[in-house]
Amino acid sequence: MTDRLPVRLLVTALLRRVSDAGGMAMVLARGDADDGAILLITSERGASGRAFERGLRERGDPPLVPVGPAHADAEALADYWQRRRAHDPDLWVIELDIAQAERFAAETIGFY
Repeated sequence: MTDRLPVRLLVTALLRRVSDAGGMAMVLARGDADDGAILLITSERGASGRAFERGLRERGDPPLVPVGPAHADAEALADYWQRRRAHDPDLWVIELDIAQAERFAAETIGFY
């Protein structure tokens, strides 16, 4: 047994927090319910965004790490996450459209 929360609970919490704050969040791909990695596609008001992934630091705290193309258009980000998902079917892909999306994600999933 692990002391980490199941990924499905972290994703659900993130979706609710973003919705409660007036933003939009959508699961683009479901991964492993317990241990899948999380890839976030962020934007604000539909503008080009960034991709972040939950990573591990030496201390074990999982920060959000920028990955993929920087400030890419929606098509480039979609190509990126679909390639990643083809190699990792356990990967969760979550799209967030809210101001300070990285902050919401870090506060919700970044420290579990």
